Amino acid sequence: MQFVANFYERGFHNEKVTRCAFNSNRTAARTTPILIETFIFKEKPPMAKRRPTSLRTSVEDVAASKRAPSTPQTESSAFRLAFADDEFLTSEEVRGVRFQLEYLKPETRLRERGINSTVVLFGGARIPAPGKPAWAAKNELQKKNLEAASVYYDEARRFAQLASATSKALDYKEFVVTTGGGPGVMEAGNRGAADVGAPTIGLNIVLPHEQAPNHYVTPELSFNFHYFATRKIHFLLRAKCVAVFPGGFGTLDEFFEALTLIQTKRMDKIPLLLFGAEFWSKVINFEALAEAGTIAPDDTHLFNLVDTAEEGWEIVRAFYDLPKVNEAASLGTPTSPLIGGGTRSRMGEATCRPRPDRRPEYACGR
Repeated sequence: MQFVANFYERGFHNEKVTRCAFNSNRTAARTTPILIETFIFKEKPPMAKRRPTSLRTSVEDVAASKRAPSTPQTESSAFRLAFADDEFLTSEEVRGVRFQLEYLKPETRLRERGINSTVVLFGGARIPAPGKPAWAAKNELQKKNLEAASVYYDEARRFAQLASATSKALDYKEFVVTTGGGPGVMEAGNRGAADVGAPTIGLNIVLPHEQAPNHYVTPELSFNFHYFATRKIHFLLRAKCVAVFPGGFGTLDEFFEALTLIQTKRMDKIPLLLFGAEFWSKVINFEALAEAGTIAPDDTHLFNLVDTAEEGWEIVRAFYDLPKVNEAASLGTPTSPLIGGGTRSRMGEATCRPRPDRRPEYACGR
């Protein structure tokens, strides 16, 4: 199957575009770019334009219905347009439609942005940034442990920088950093992407206590969910890597969800990284599960225990045969983000060429 994607020359919102065709290889979870052309194209804002039609639009009719004379009939909820009636849309009978809408809205936005794959970071919302107080601690022991865990904030931030430097070389269409959009490790992931000027996705969910997206999520990619189920779909639908940092019940749920899908082959095998070998070895006795026979001995090889961002990204890089990330680029300085990743023409257009020392995936530099 072949599809076309637009690759932006100077950044996420710029106008010069390199168009590449891709031959999709689903089982390998990889794509092969083929250069077609370079042209000028101004990106339209997501969902901002409609195709021309001679029919009245739903927007026009919503406005017209609000101008209807006030009568007992027009004031009745029965008179409201179905798609503009909050009471109807939030009713039990329309639950299936709400599932569809929660899937469709982010999917539409991500497709319009041309985002094909993501790097997903899971981890504790309670882990503070280095030097910040442990706001969620309930006692002195928790305060001590949470503040010590701030090293994982730094590692998550650094890991997101490395992923985003690679994403930059692929015009922010691949390996886009995605988190739950909240504080702690989630903030660190979005912050690392923002450090290098990369777009980054936040998948928030409505919780009983007050919550807002962290300030590092790209506003146009900041989504909000009512259903955990549809949120989980979007976490894994485009994931080419899942990095799991120390966390609580939510983090455990997200890790085991991904692990089970890979174990049961409902999902292609991708790098599944557990950051903090000491933490995870203490929290979960994987060997005991294997010894008890409740998992296969080889199931413990479905994930990797790592401690540093560099160690984790090297596993991702080797799995997809990616060029090495240029350190200067990952720290945000204006230089080519990949070492040995293709050539650049005088005008800055991306050029793709085969490389005998690597498989053809990502042999496209900027």
